[in-house]
Amino acid sequence: MATRPLTSALPLSKTPPPRGPSSHHSPLLLRRLQTLTRALASSSSPQAMASSPAPKKASTPSLTCSSSQLLAPLRCVLIGGGERTADWFGCSLPQVLVPIANGTEPMEAVITIDVLRRAGADVAVASVEPGAATVAASWGVKLAADALLADLAEDDFDLISLPGGMPGSSTFRDCKVLENVVKKHVEKGKLYAAICAAPAMALGTWGLLNGLKATCYPSFMDKLSSEVHAVESRVQIDGKCVTSRGPGTAMEYSVILVEQLYGKEKAKEVAGPMVMRPQHGVEFSMKELNSTSWNVGETPNILVPITNGTEEMEATMIIDILRRAKANVVVASLEDKLEIVASRKVKMIADVLLDDALKEQYDLILLPGGLGGAEAYAKSDKLMDLIKKQAEANRLYGAICASPAIALEPHGLLKGKKSTSYPAMWNKLADQSECNNRVVVDGNLITSQGPGTSLEFSLAIVEKLFGRERALELAKAMVFV
Repeated sequence: MATRPLTSALPLSKTPPPRGPSSHHSPLLLRRLQTLTRALASSSSPQAMASSPAPKKASTPSLTCSSSQLLAPLRCVLIGGGERTADWFGCSLPQVLVPIANGTEPMEAVITIDVLRRAGADVAVASVEPGAATVAASWGVKLAADALLADLAEDDFDLISLPGGMPGSSTFRDCKVLENVVKKHVEKGKLYAAICAAPAMALGTWGLLNGLKATCYPSFMDKLSSEVHAVESRVQIDGKCVTSRGPGTAMEYSVILVEQLYGKEKAKEVAGPMVMRPQHGVEFSMKELNSTSWNVGETPNILVPITNGTEEMEATMIIDILRRAKANVVVASLEDKLEIVASRKVKMIADVLLDDALKEQYDLILLPGGLGGAEAYAKSDKLMDLIKKQAEANRLYGAICASPAIALEPHGLLKGKKSTSYPAMWNKLADQSECNNRVVVDGNLITSQGPGTSLEFSLAIVEKLFGRERALELAKAMVFV
């Protein structure tokens, strides 16, 4: 089937007339054009293996358009999970709104965005901060929104999902624009969701949980009104409302949102390649060989490089959890600017450029995955030289997902070591004897399998640096166990 990229030259004469002020339609249209272009390209993308669900002809929703269909009138067909034809603004890609604010819990926001985009949803990340697209999320993670909430206030969505975190959730509560958007959305019978503090602080305050079973972060349960049937489920569904408990339940929550939008088969298809835990809520473990002390002090200096194509879930979980443990985490961009566009188009902002980061010495260097990111790491002589010196000095280093196989292995950084990686890349490892383990520690090296093992990977690092008690304390605080 012949296809070609969508461009601004496409005639749009048959699209619906603008709704309200025209100033917000250009970025919205561009976002949807970009989403459709990614969907068209996704089946042949080399990144599908490590950072995308593997396509399945029979069940994966794929947006297919012939060359003539890409001309006006613009039409599209979504196959899988219900085939239908729609005009551009009614295109079958589910439209999802994820607001973010200063103090938003980054894991909950990024995991939701990433997982829903894996499923093919068109996710708009909107800042509720007046005039500011960039937000300072919790734990020093900086994110850039796709748009301001005010610019999307008149648009229709199939799902609105509120991440938690404080004071992010209280900012949501006090944002009249967001309150009006969500209430109108609920009145239309659409799917809505919230996690962590947001069910109690926002949805509950707005009266949108009355008469429903709902859950939230444990310490906010008493803030749910008496009209809410409070339950302690990791994820609770009641009609069109989905609620969840915290960072440690964010991946389960996100997959259930996929199920609500697309059905169980699609949810399974998305969950599988992420290497999710077979049992949620149980204690985590790691496979350790050649055990050695990682005692580097109470405030270890840790470098986490990021670049275009980095897997955002993995990077965010590593940064967030290690900062919770009181480590000094330096996020360095390999690009020529601080902002990078991760594998699922989440915009992350680093602390420093790599050249500046190279001026310091680190107790631990960690590479997130994502195929595009791992390839960029492997091609960076400066970064690879730094990790080689780290290994030669018997200091700590590690990688997850595609990075062990794509970045470390070709540079001899796994020589004589047991390791694991993203399952589809095990054949690239010289020693595959411990690949089946979700987290492998061999002396001063730690590796792991993928997005679904990122929390275990990060907590294993906390355990090695600070002890099992600290790791369990964090895991419980995040409602991971």
